[in-house]
Amino acid sequence: MSSWSVVVPAKRLAVAKTRLQPLTGAPGGDHGALVLALLGDTVAAALACPRVGSVVVVTDEPAAADLVQGLGARPVPDRPDRGLNPALEHGAGLADGPAVAALSSDLPALRPDELAAALTAAEASPRCFVADRQGTGTTLLTAVGTALRPRFGRGSAREHRSGGAVPLTGAWPGLLRDVDTPADLRAALELGVGPRTTALVRRSPTLALALGAAR
Repeated sequence: MSSWSVVVPAKRLAVAKTRLQPLTGAPGGDHGALVLALLGDTVAAALACPRVGSVVVVTDEPAAADLVQGLGARPVPDRPDRGLNPALEHGAGLADGPAVAALSSDLPALRPDELAAALTAAEASPRCFVADRQGTGTTLLTAVGTALRPRFGRGSAREHRSGGAVPLTGAWPGLLRDVDTPADLRAALELGVGPRTTALVRRSPTLALALGAAR
């Protein structure tokens, strides 16, 4: 198979990654910058993956749309505006070709070769998924020649498995390390994150202090 279309959801900054707010204080400022850095590093890694032909980002956040468009992804409005899974279905409907993957937006340690390996493995079955580090969530859901049928949310790994998607495992630590909490971010930093997240942590005294104090 020549290439995959990857769909990435991005919430509005005011409601995204609320569990990271203890690191950054108020929802504005460093918090918004952190959400955008996580998104930017994730999308950049996907665009650099040799198995990916296009990246669609479903978002109603203007700053996120501007960011990913500058990277080479295609931002589209969240026209359903009914939550994460309808947004992913909408994005999948706009994707190119029969191979579509839904990718979490908070994978700053993702490497292009990790994503390539997972997508190659996913070609063996119509629908596959990669669970997060805890084994309960999902960071990647794939569909080849069939509907994506996303069931992201609490217990999504179980939901995707029960819906017929095949679980995939491999040596791709960055693909497993989504960032929902301060502990997740510290773990991602230890793996090595992309340039946007790295630069933000280095230039933000508030974020650097919070991360250091929480060790």
